[in-house]
Amino acid sequence: MAAATIRPAQLSDRDAVIEMRLLLWPDCSREKEGPQFEALVGNGMSGTLPAAILVAQGGDGVLAGFVEVGLRSHADGCDTARPVGFVEGWFVREPFRGQEIGGELMRAAEEWARAHGCLEMASDALIDNRPSEDAHRALGFEVVDRCVHLRKAL
Repeated sequence: MAAATIRPAQLSDRDAVIEMRLLLWPDCSREKEGPQFEALVGNGMSGTLPAAILVAQGGDGVLAGFVEVGLRSHADGCDTARPVGFVEGWFVREPFRGQEIGGELMRAAEEWARAHGCLEMASDALIDNRPSEDAHRALGFEVVDRCVHLRKAL
């Protein structure tokens, strides 16, 4: 895939995006992801805040990746006085990695956030997901915190 077209997801992208979401988040289910995708694409909201799914589509029509971006009232390391653009999910299919598609998706997410008045973009990754951290750093993100969440059944 030489260059991808980045565009907002459409309802017709449902199956391809859900397939990628399940690759990114294997603990999720098709039954849960379907309604969430339809609601987000249908009304452009995640709960009470604006959000969007942007997809990378090749000339052959194949969806190579997606980014889900939304507004959050706050994010670690960001100015608490204004909303922040937040990368909820970012995924590029294996055969298309290393072709700048991830960077194109992230730049489109940043433009979406700027259009919604954001001056900062935030994201997160699991502490042991070094490839994600490296990809974020390559696009100008900096680590602002590390955290291990703990629980104990009582």
